[in-house]
Amino acid sequence: MNDFRKKVSAPAALPAHPAPTGAYPRVRMRRNRRAGWIRDLVREHQLAPTDLIWPAFVVEGTKVRQPVPSMPGVDRLSIDLLVEEAARAKHLGIPAIAVFPQVDDKLKTPDAGEALNPDNLVCRAVRALKKAHPDLGVICDVALDPFNRDGHDGLVRGGVILNDETIEVLCRQAVVQAEAGCDIAAPSDMMDGRIGAVRDALDAAGFTDVNVLAYAAKYASAFYGPFRDAVGSSGKLKGDKKTYQMDPANSDEALREVALDIAEGADMVMVKPGLPYLDVLWRVKEKFAMPTFVYNVSGEYAMLKAAGANGWIDAERAMMETLTAFKRAGADAILTYHALEAAGLMAGRKG
Repeated sequence: MNDFRKKVSAPAALPAHPAPTGAYPRVRMRRNRRAGWIRDLVREHQLAPTDLIWPAFVVEGTKVRQPVPSMPGVDRLSIDLLVEEAARAKHLGIPAIAVFPQVDDKLKTPDAGEALNPDNLVCRAVRALKKAHPDLGVICDVALDPFNRDGHDGLVRGGVILNDETIEVLCRQAVVQAEAGCDIAAPSDMMDGRIGAVRDALDAAGFTDVNVLAYAAKYASAFYGPFRDAVGSSGKLKGDKKTYQMDPANSDEALREVALDIAEGADMVMVKPGLPYLDVLWRVKEKFAMPTFVYNVSGEYAMLKAAGANGWIDAERAMMETLTAFKRAGADAILTYHALEAAGLMAGRKG
């Protein structure tokens, strides 16, 4: 009788495997970074054009495009060109534009009366934008600095910024802007109590559907210089804004400011500036779970552009990294002068 076992081939030797020694990690974080497709799948925060708001500067005239020297790539635009650029923004997926005027010096007065003119530059720009692009959101700055001879966000008497008197003008300004078609009134002045007063004024005038975006934590920052050049207020500013804008050293105070604005009826809140205040942005979002915006301000933009122009950094990558940082810190929306460039880059990557 044949032995069956002798007819079966011996199994091939198994490859030798080193016994685990603990010298190498079992969990390798790099596995989820090894290719672009998997990085996309596990990315915690996604940046999209719909996260961006384009702040645009409008100026009188027709076919006028004025470069802002301290903000490379940013132009003041006449209303007709603003409407054209708004079409581009909408095509790229940007949902809203914030309009800021450069007002003729002859129209700047101590009472900021031009802010209440229903045919002022802002109101004409808003009407033109809403007529051409009714589904594009339009945000209006509720503050007096573009119209005030002193360059301040409020009325001034004897070198003192008047809180309550300023609020009365801001309420009328917000209503005038709403009548022109503004979708979001954005008080940026930092007067105490102005959010509730503006909300009441809009409601009383029948504009219950106009949102109020509160510049709730706005700091007395050195990063606003290029913006003031763009709207023509820097040369007019007498003194500083430290008596009404926040001290950069404070963050608990920001939470109190935000809480007050929410209680007064704000629909969204804003932290401004952005990069130096990521901790504040994070704290606001974590505490209030409120729609929270951030302003990537002119000085932040200008620094990045200058460094890129000198070849010190990769400006495109730095731009996207910066915007992603705002999302990571809790921002639901980002006002940024990078909006068109960043949205175009994202569209190119998708296409």
